[in-house]
Amino acid sequence: ISQWCKEHGIELPNPVQDVDEEVVTDADRGHLNLLLGKMYSSLPDQKEAAKELRLLTKRMPSFRALFGESTDAIPQLLNPLSPGRADMHPDLQEDLITTVLNLSIHDNNKKLVAENPVVIPLLVESLKFGTMETRSNAAAALFTISALDSNKHVIGKAGALKPLIDLLDEGHALAMKDAASAIFNLCLALENKGRAVREGAVRVILKKIMDHTLVDESLAILAMLSSHHKAVEDMGELGAVACLLSIIRESTCERNKENCIAILYTICFNDRTKLREMIEEE
Repeated sequence: ISQWCKEHGIELPNPVQDVDEEVVTDADRGHLNLLLGKMYSSLPDQKEAAKELRLLTKRMPSFRALFGESTDAIPQLLNPLSPGRADMHPDLQEDLITTVLNLSIHDNNKKLVAENPVVIPLLVESLKFGTMETRSNAAAALFTISALDSNKHVIGKAGALKPLIDLLDEGHALAMKDAASAIFNLCLALENKGRAVREGAVRVILKKIMDHTLVDESLAILAMLSSHHKAVEDMGELGAVACLLSIIRESTCERNKENCIAILYTICFNDRTKLREMIEEE
């Protein structure tokens, strides 16, 4: 928009900022401490406080920033969730995992969240167990946190790729996009490509493409994985050549065509027998 205005000689008005939202007051600090204190109270208190924290961290950037002021805040927040039994109270789990997602949007919190030894294992567990919104928001939180390269390695080592691939495979509309985004981001780290391929990512992603579901995201992930030799072998065995050629023929999306061509080039470069298959298809 700013580029268009510049080209047309139109001056952009100054953005209106809600200053109150950015300012952290002592009253906010006191309120946060009160809510975090309830995480050690009765179950109804925990549920009430979790709902309010979810809402506050969604609406108020200042509240997200507040969590970064203390290393104790996140462990206190997650106190009600026991590892291995995080989904004992699904509604409480959903509110707390969504609060973690909201917190991770704040750039300064990404490192803080990932370095806490409790958070990533709980997010990985919440990918597998909980309401669909919990699982989807756990994937979204991992996607957001994985913006930092150092976090990509930590998340990969924690075993997040298998449940993310499973979540993508299940095909729930709410969760698929978040799972695909997280897989894409994590696979920007070389060792995570290998992990994803070993966990069967190629089969799941090709199935999505063949079913005409989430094609853009799936092709982007596949193009990235195609630099891994085992991924190329899997694609050859799973009939990727015909599928990719049909997209080139039928798709109107230039980026998808380009990804298909990049993948086909890698397949043929690594396995000359696939050239014959391509010639027959052509």
